[in-house]
Amino acid sequence: MQFQRIELLIGRDGLATLQRSFVVVIGLGAVGSYAVEALARAGIGKLRLVDHDAVSPSNINRQLFALWNTVGRMKSDVAKERVLAINPACDVDAQETFVHRETLNDVLDGSPDFVIDAIDSLNPKIELLHALTQRNQAAVSSMGAALRTDPTRIRIGRLDEITHCPLAAMLRKKLRKKGILPTVPCVYSTEPAHPFRETALLPPEFTEQSELRRGRKRVSLGSLPTLTGIFGLTAANFTILSLVNASK
Repeated sequence: MQFQRIELLIGRDGLATLQRSFVVVIGLGAVGSYAVEALARAGIGKLRLVDHDAVSPSNINRQLFALWNTVGRMKSDVAKERVLAINPACDVDAQETFVHRETLNDVLDGSPDFVIDAIDSLNPKIELLHALTQRNQAAVSSMGAALRTDPTRIRIGRLDEITHCPLAAMLRKKLRKKGILPTVPCVYSTEPAHPFRETALLPPEFTEQSELRRGRKRVSLGSLPTLTGIFGLTAANFTILSLVNASK
């Protein structure tokens, strides 16, 4: 009964496809958390949830797993609990992992049917997209959702076709230097990014002692919970339809 409404739309075979599918979501923040939510409610049978970070107070404005009672806990553990609360039959593998060249084999182990890239750090994202392309892995990648306010301008397209996205431009340049044709499907916005407010205050917990344990220091960018959430839901929708259509 739980997935009856989904079956009415995609059919019994389509639902069966989702229930035997294995999807990896990398990055469980503003975009990734909403993607995970949709996949769990769609009946995906196996999920690997990857993130190396803990929930912080500044996450609460936009990340689904961020609540006052989850602050300080690892995002991957909180995500697993939520998925199992939605669908106890789901096989959930929570990985507290920083994605880089040495960990990609573990992250992508087991021949996943689909991968969602919701990483917001440049170098790990480059390494992941490089690996996904080399492996010919079905995937969708999220581009920059910060500094945007117009949900009607969110699109899906190939990385080499994206405009108005500085992150996409930088990824294309870096991947081409590695000899990779940047054609992975992406969720992006055609809206030009709003100006960055350099006078914006950093959250109280953003200090040298509490920054990410891995990766370079990052600048906080303004974002709305609506736009980042729609990015994640769009990535999940693309994943669900791709899995169903590939099985026909």
